[in-house]
Amino acid sequence: MDRRKFVRTSAVALCAVPMLPATAFPAVVPLPVKPGWLRDLIHLNDQQLKSIQAYRVGEAGAFPGAITDGDDIPNPQSTADFVRRAACAISCPESSFYQSAGLLRQIDSALGYLLKAQHADGTLDLPATNFHSTPDTGFIVKRLVPAYTLLEQSGTPEREAVLATFKTFLLRAGEALTVGGIHTPNHRWVVSAALTKLNERWPDSNYVNRINRWLAEHIDMDSDGQYNERSTLIYSPLTNRLLITIAKGLQKPELLEYVRRNLAMTMYYVHPNGEVVSEASGRQDKALVGTLEGYYFPYRYLAIHDNNGEMAAMCRLIEKTAMPKTVYLLDYLLEDPTLWQELPASRPLPTSYVKTYPHSGLVRIRRDTWDGTILSASPVWLTFHKGDAVLQGMRVASSFFGKGQFQTGKIDQQGDSWVLTQALDGPYYQPYPPDQIPADGDWEKMPRTNREQSEVQTLQTTVTISEQNNGLQARITIAGTDGVPVALELIFRPGGTFTGVTAHPTRANSYLLSGRGSYTVKGDTITFGPGQDGPGQAVHKNVQLRGALPAMDAPSVYITGFTPFDHTISLS
Repeated sequence: MDRRKFVRTSAVALCAVPMLPATAFPAVVPLPVKPGWLRDLIHLNDQQLKSIQAYRVGEAGAFPGAITDGDDIPNPQSTADFVRRAACAISCPESSFYQSAGLLRQIDSALGYLLKAQHADGTLDLPATNFHSTPDTGFIVKRLVPAYTLLEQSGTPEREAVLATFKTFLLRAGEALTVGGIHTPNHRWVVSAALTKLNERWPDSNYVNRINRWLAEHIDMDSDGQYNERSTLIYSPLTNRLLITIAKGLQKPELLEYVRRNLAMTMYYVHPNGEVVSEASGRQDKALVGTLEGYYFPYRYLAIHDNNGEMAAMCRLIEKTAMPKTVYLLDYLLEDPTLWQELPASRPLPTSYVKTYPHSGLVRIRRDTWDGTILSASPVWLTFHKGDAVLQGMRVASSFFGKGQFQTGKIDQQGDSWVLTQALDGPYYQPYPPDQIPADGDWEKMPRTNREQSEVQTLQTTVTISEQNNGLQARITIAGTDGVPVALELIFRPGGTFTGVTAHPTRANSYLLSGRGSYTVKGDTITFGPGQDGPGQAVHKNVQLRGALPAMDAPSVYITGFTPFDHTISLS
């Protein structure tokens, strides 16, 4: 899809909504014509809806009306997503499905499946992992209440009976949400946002009381501006959307301050190509490649609500790099017509900075076209991006008693450098105290903690990272026990070409570096080196040391040696 279509503005003059103070909520003022970017999302939703229809279970199937996943498992999540998308389409005059009788029948059938899948307590299952799950029910309800409203407002003939089924399903789920428990921090806000949407349609003090019980635990945000799970691709943008929903629905503008803080922090988590730093996540998106689409609604909402030029600039960055992916937020964007107005003028985004986030355990360094991330509590302790050329991670390991994979517990700033350390020991154990030896000689009854240690070997690793020559350099020193094999590993994102490296003789996708090398993707090049080529340097080909993490499925370059190891490598 042509991205330029998404950033053009409508030729129709739109009504301007007066800006209100940050503590107020803008009234929903209908605009005469949807803007071009929104019409494009509606058309994209149509395309995706047609593809999803291929996964429908027919009326003669075992689960009529259900939508199956890629493994042919019918499930409430896929089915609810179909209902949500279909409600968006059937309610929009710009859609080819507008007021479609056929689509209405499919919605009715899907709702029939959801009612059958719903347990007597109102909960639903997530077949991949959770059963009788309140939070997974909340995820569905949060999105389906707006879908109910869109269908109600669509004017589609004979929708009343479908809406009755829809309401029955939602109210049953609401009963579960007022009493059910959760697993993770964000689940509190999922449940609360779902109850907020229910309360907007069918006011109930039980809904509000339960929301207030969860809110009494306070919002889980640290001084960095990050939520507990640090999930920059999934749960941080989700939590922002949920808190906006609760703030609007219950008139709690104080919740928006948490969203502002997270969105401000996220501006410093952006790679030059529009991807998001995810290496510090505590959830399943850790180190995954992803873009900013999940943040589009929060940035757009607060850009307009606060007349904030930086947040408007973030919206325009998303429009440039990931706009088609925002189609999964179409219901948010249709529900609130105040979002249809033109964004405020952009203000410059930060592109040259050094930012430390101690709670997340990372340091961000960006200089316009390149950026690096230093990480603690991770075997990957440095990443480096330069356009489309990406060093996904730098790791170092030694074959030291099967536990030599380097990982630091903290990042210490020393002047203009950042220092990462690890201390290991490898003891041997003396005979067990004679008066404590079990009669049956069971080894498990003779714990090592009761044995005297001897011949204790030590290994101290220090990594010092600093800026130099339009990039970064890392000095790695490993000392203590001599003669320990070492392998320094540079892991690149697949898709590029190398120069200056030698293919490993026995391991696929592995390369050895002696001098300087480069890695190029689509005209962007990272240069790195030097390798170990000095006089007296011991070089070996063991790049998968015992006790080290297995190689990633990515082109990797290795610099090898033995302790005492002292090597400085530059990236630019």
